[in-house]
Amino acid sequence: MYIEKINNANDIKNIDKKNLPALAAEIRRFLVENISKTGGHLASNLGAVELTMALHYCLDLDKDKIVWDVGHQAYVHKILTGRRKDFPTLRTLDGLCGFPKPSESKYDSFAAGHSSTSISAAFGMAVARDIMGTDEKIFAVIGDGSFTGGMVYEAMNNAGRSGKDIVVILNDNQMSISNNVGAVSRHLIDLRTQSAYLNAKENVHKILDKIPVVGNPIAKSISTVKDGVKRVFASGVLFEELGFNYIGQIDGHNINELIEVISNINKMHGPILLHVRTTKGKGYPFAEKYPSKFHGIGKFDIKTGKTMPKGNVKSYSSVFGDFIAEEGENDKHITAVTAAMAEGTGLEKFSAACPDRVFDVGIAEQHAVTFCAGMASMGMKPVFAVYSTFLQRGYDQIIHDVCMQKLHVLFAIDRAGIVGADGETHQGVFDISYLSAMPNITVMAPRSGAELKAMLKTAINAEGAVAVRYPRANIPDYGFENIPEIELGKAELIKDGKDIAFLSCGAMFETVLNVCKKLENDGFNPVLYNARFVKPMDTEMIKHVCGKCKYIFTVEDGIKNGGFGSLVMEEAENQNYTGHIHSFAFDDKFIEHGTREQLFERYGLDSEGIYKTAVSIINEEGI
Repeated sequence: MYIEKINNANDIKNIDKKNLPALAAEIRRFLVENISKTGGHLASNLGAVELTMALHYCLDLDKDKIVWDVGHQAYVHKILTGRRKDFPTLRTLDGLCGFPKPSESKYDSFAAGHSSTSISAAFGMAVARDIMGTDEKIFAVIGDGSFTGGMVYEAMNNAGRSGKDIVVILNDNQMSISNNVGAVSRHLIDLRTQSAYLNAKENVHKILDKIPVVGNPIAKSISTVKDGVKRVFASGVLFEELGFNYIGQIDGHNINELIEVISNINKMHGPILLHVRTTKGKGYPFAEKYPSKFHGIGKFDIKTGKTMPKGNVKSYSSVFGDFIAEEGENDKHITAVTAAMAEGTGLEKFSAACPDRVFDVGIAEQHAVTFCAGMASMGMKPVFAVYSTFLQRGYDQIIHDVCMQKLHVLFAIDRAGIVGADGETHQGVFDISYLSAMPNITVMAPRSGAELKAMLKTAINAEGAVAVRYPRANIPDYGFENIPEIELGKAELIKDGKDIAFLSCGAMFETVLNVCKKLENDGFNPVLYNARFVKPMDTEMIKHVCGKCKYIFTVEDGIKNGGFGSLVMEEAENQNYTGHIHSFAFDDKFIEHGTREQLFERYGLDSEGIYKTAVSIINEEGI
């Protein structure tokens, strides 16, 4: 097998070109077999096999740089850079990361997990290269979906006017862009990559004085994002106007054509954009037919393409989806917004029930937030359903366009806290810290599915900005109780006691409940609160526990710095509390990949870890 001959970067150069299609087929089989066991991003990687092979064949990766956008398509790169034997550990605790990670390999030139960043990073590398006087070739690989992110155009505007050597490869695997036809197309590609043409071509690229698209005549021809991108991609007009030499479109599954074109590009100078057409899921029929399903998939049966059954369980996402669909049918002011995550955030039912009030803005979180603000300013009730890690991208817009204007926008924050196998780039552990610092926002976290529904009901009828955060998890068994609307800023006293208090934030409640049961078996009588609100903090809850407890323990699924525990400490200080406060949260570091259960255990945030630490603290000073 040819794949077994690939043990280090550049080993692919030792394989005869005529055998590369066979290697591509072996890589696809390898991907399907392994990802069926671990889960991961399958469809995008199947589509990028030949492209990745061609880059490795044409570049010297001991020197040259490939910057992967998002990193969804970097599995083949990992295989070709000596990590094939580690692939069974993909996305598992202490195993291979599902995204490019420089600390994992020197061949991962830049970390990636969020989209639309590769061109900026690659251009930064190109500038550094020229300052230092080295000669690395710099390639950025970016998918068509990432072109909905405004950062792409900011980067291309900057890079295009610089004239520096940088190659952007547009991996077009989704949009129905018009195909070039036959021999004439092939001739034009050959012509544009030959030195005779390059030497004769005059430098007529225009320098845009403003941010691309906005105010540009090209924008006048764009009626929608999708149709507009089709038009400008098909002709390359936009890229040429931004200062890039446009080459394309070429077949991204023709390995020999790719090698020929990339080899010629390596002789060229200035900013270049190579437009490559690929098929998402290539080579595995189920992934080709259902690319969205196999974009990020769990364990599945290779023969049927079906994912492993999860049993009769309900997730927080599905509770949100049911609620917003029901409310949307009854309230015409409710709109739903997503940044290319309609299915992942549970908006399918709302989309079916209220198709004229759901808006997928693409990978454009900044725009999504201000878009919601605009609707809110006209009396609508916009709901932005978004993963916690991606809401970070709209930080300034939340402050400036929502909170500052006291506009009523509901942020339904999915995947809050630990998300698991996607790791550092996707852990939603920062939202409490950065949201709680903003004026004019309410931040809530439910302990169950029923409480999530009640919070959403409260939030949709509230004033100002409201954030409701909930995890990527199934709801607990007790999570179906009927809960009325929740009073803003009011915590829930679960059990009164003395000497010891536990304040639970959100989905950590079940863990804290188990800890309290263990302590009761030891003869202690802990106070237990379901805090419900991070902001505003329930001051009566703080007064209550400060007045009768020597020890206060806070528990949250987020970063410790600036988190729920920090806010409790601030309020306790206002009460002149002299007892001991300990915050159970994640330390000041980026959290690696692993299952939620594994990571909670590793960081002492499972029930056993919290119990042992609490007992140790209590025993040290006594009651």
